[in-house]
Amino acid sequence: MTDASQARPHTFPSDDGPLAYLDTGSGTPLVLLHGGFTDHTMWRDLVPVLTAAGHRVIAPDARGHGASANASKPFRFADDLAALLRHLDTGPAILVGMSMGGGTAVDTALEHPDLVRALVVSGVGTSEPEYTDPWTKDSVARYYGTLMSGDLEGWLEVVAEAVAGPHREVDDVDPGIVRRVREMSRATALKHTVGERDWHVPVTDTWARAATITVPTLAVNGALDAPDLIAMAERLVTTVAAKGHTVAVEGAGHYVNMEQPDTFTAHVLDWLNRLP
Repeated sequence: MTDASQARPHTFPSDDGPLAYLDTGSGTPLVLLHGGFTDHTMWRDLVPVLTAAGHRVIAPDARGHGASANASKPFRFADDLAALLRHLDTGPAILVGMSMGGGTAVDTALEHPDLVRALVVSGVGTSEPEYTDPWTKDSVARYYGTLMSGDLEGWLEVVAEAVAGPHREVDDVDPGIVRRVREMSRATALKHTVGERDWHVPVTDTWARAATITVPTLAVNGALDAPDLIAMAERLVTTVAAKGHTVAVEGAGHYVNMEQPDTFTAHVLDWLNRLP
């Protein structure tokens, strides 16, 4: 029997190049949405458990990430996801998103509510982040500063610091996790060139519109993540119409799904099993 986490990805011929995605298992569709500059393999440790629990797991590479095509015209991540789910004749689905992927999940619930059954976010509120904490503001400034200047190695150091978060040093984190995040980030960064046009079109007014989201919503945060990111996730679950639930995973930071995949998965499955 093939390990579900090692299944070969498929491609979907979107209207702007092929998009890659994993599709394995059967049952209730559960879509895993990765963070910025990573790819669907960040979820590899969760896939076998989720499929064994009776879920069809769909894990796409967002446009411009992993094995998916770069954009050549305006696009929205939520529209790409909606096109994929309609191509697969799948939905409504449970969307599980980490960081950027969580923003995409919320955007999809706003723009394509018929495709969403429930939301799980991690380390994010909506796709319009609001930073107030000095550590986060400095980290974001250095992240984009090194990226836009083409300082790949400097940027990868900032990426590693983001894995650790404000409460730890990089050496305090499992080196295998740091290596995986750096490898995914490097591979995606090398798909792009300094100064290239950003075709991404943001979804707007997401915080104001979040109150219209009626599906169950869960936030699973790493307790060692940046306070801003935890606060935004908690704000989301208290803003949505069907007031949500939040849990913190001790000993994990922003990449909680990679640092503590068993605990993350257990929280998600327990919550899903209690949904009406």
